[in-house]
Amino acid sequence: MDGTLVDTEPYWIETEYAMAAKYGGTWSQEHALNLVGNALLDSGVYIREHMGIDRTPQEIVDELLDGVVERVRREVPWRPGGRELLADLRAHDVPCALVTMSWMRFVEPILEHLPQDTFGTVVTGDRVEFGKPHPEPYLKAAADLGVEPGKCVAVEDSNTGAKSAESAGCLVLCVPNHVPILEGQRRVFVETLAGLDTASLTALTDRAL
Repeated sequence: MDGTLVDTEPYWIETEYAMAAKYGGTWSQEHALNLVGNALLDSGVYIREHMGIDRTPQEIVDELLDGVVERVRREVPWRPGGRELLADLRAHDVPCALVTMSWMRFVEPILEHLPQDTFGTVVTGDRVEFGKPHPEPYLKAAADLGVEPGKCVAVEDSNTGAKSAESAGCLVLCVPNHVPILEGQRRVFVETLAGLDTASLTALTDRAL
């Protein structure tokens, strides 16, 4: 979701800097980008260590979510082509899952802007034991949809997410945004989702198999 369907990374980074200022910690763009795609509690541990603030990982995550949810409720920063591709997939009866390491209370205000039947399942970071880059999130999504992971295409904007999907057996459509993604055997690269529909996505993935 973050970085592919919506570009909320700037919201997370703004909130992280605000937290550093509030508690007298230090932060940098490099540290912020190191968190892209990670499980939230893992990010909380990283922030506690590298920001140098006396807050538990859970407290850090709760405060991060408060700040980002507030920003999303003011404006949802959609990425080009994401909603249009989802609508076309839905029109062609292609089952879709949302797989994100954000927690449900952050996902809900974004889902409010999409048709109710957009996703057959929503897998969030608070629904899995192991977050990305572990394969569990994508394995769970495929199981919820009743399909084999090897027949799934994952859309990812980070190397952490791509590794998770690839390890689960999915083909990965990589759309780099804030951080680079490494080349891989089951990875296909595009610059944007704008202009992609079910037919062109099928053609892309068929060439990669």
